[in-house]
Amino acid sequence: MDLHTLTTADGSKHRRKRLGRGMGSGTGKTSGKGHKGQMARKGNKHKAGFEGGQMRLIRRLPKRGFKNPARTEYIGVNVSALNAFDADSEVTPEILRAAGLTNGNHDGVKILGVGELDRKLTVTAHAFSASARSKIEAAGGTCNEA
Repeated sequence: MDLHTLTTADGSKHRRKRLGRGMGSGTGKTSGKGHKGQMARKGNKHKAGFEGGQMRLIRRLPKRGFKNPARTEYIGVNVSALNAFDADSEVTPEILRAAGLTNGNHDGVKILGVGELDRKLTVTAHAFSASARSKIEAAGGTCNEA
């Protein structure tokens, strides 16, 4: 493949819309702007979210509480999901991601106590619920903070 043989994909190039070129063109007379009004005028710019003077949606919706921008967001993994790993193996946040049990952006992994664990594991995570910690230790495993 050479540079002079490259071509654009079909449908990726569009002809520009020629405005104000007669009534037969479909965009003649008012050039697709309709009749009168703010958007028909020259210099028709307004802020994102502007609704023609009506109260903007973002100001109409109720706002409650406070969302801390510096919060720590954990993704939860249930104890029952850990049964997918072999007995006496070590489970880390990286291994959980590779196994498909966690995904997306988060600050850490928290093991939650939903379900039962029937094997001994060494689990390393950023946080544990009290019930998850007791279930892992009851099965003979250990909990390590990452």
